[in-house]
Amino acid sequence: MKTALNTTINTFSLKTVFTDFKEITKAGLAISVLFSSIAGYLLGFNEDQPFQWSVLLMLCVGGYCMVGASNAFNQVIEKDLDALMDRTKNRPVPSGRMSSNMALVVASLLTLIGLSLLYMINPKTAMFGAISIFLYTSVYTPLKTLTSLSVFVGAFPGAIPFMLGWVAATGDFGIEAGTLFLIQFFWQFPHFWAIGWFLYEDYEKAGFFMLPTGKKDKGTALQVILYTVWLIIASLLPSIGYTGKLFISSYAAVAVFLLGLWMLYYAVQLYKVRTAKAARTLMLVSVSYISLLQLVYIIDKFLR
Repeated sequence: MKTALNTTINTFSLKTVFTDFKEITKAGLAISVLFSSIAGYLLGFNEDQPFQWSVLLMLCVGGYCMVGASNAFNQVIEKDLDALMDRTKNRPVPSGRMSSNMALVVASLLTLIGLSLLYMINPKTAMFGAISIFLYTSVYTPLKTLTSLSVFVGAFPGAIPFMLGWVAATGDFGIEAGTLFLIQFFWQFPHFWAIGWFLYEDYEKAGFFMLPTGKKDKGTALQVILYTVWLIIASLLPSIGYTGKLFISSYAAVAVFLLGLWMLYYAVQLYKVRTAKAARTLMLVSVSYISLLQLVYIIDKFLR
């Protein structure tokens, strides 16, 4: 009876620890970010820098640790504010399931492991990983309660993963990596403003400023449209032949353009109706858009 009880307790404890680890590192978000890094790596390798499973594995584990560390530090800094919001009050730290000190230990270990693995790929990859963690935790997070410009600052670490894969594959940051960065940079704005729109009331409880005008109004919706247009333009840059080794065919350009029109349609719908439902739909479309865009780039590379 005692053995069975101990087994139950151990199973419960392991399950709880695993669940808390997933939540404090935001596993779903981290995995989606990893997809961008993998896409960048697949676009970057060539005959001079051949594909290596070991590098891809280090990029995946190191990238997850990098994103996980950022999220863990963020949850320690914002634990009191997270406790005020329905969306975040049950996270490990604000709920009291994990102490701030333990969360800091986890975040620090993830930083050490992540940056070490990225450095083993090449120093530039580790450098950009370190910049991402620093900007997210030390600049973006504190600014969220001060100004809507926090989204602009947060777009920098958010845009790093796509180009990080290219840097991991080539060891170089040039026009190609810069273009991948630019695409994901512009994508951040309609994506996060859509989230800020349908979670406006929840964010308001913690005093977070996420929308560019501070309100769910036409001004914010218009900026969502404008940044979606910039995103479409940036995503088509590889088709005009001025982005070095990063190039997409005319067929891929058509597919990318149609994807952009699809996202733009829902951005315009948000402008027209300005409802939480329209914002949520745009957010879901934006997630699908960036993944499909990256798949189009990858497929086009291997079919050419």
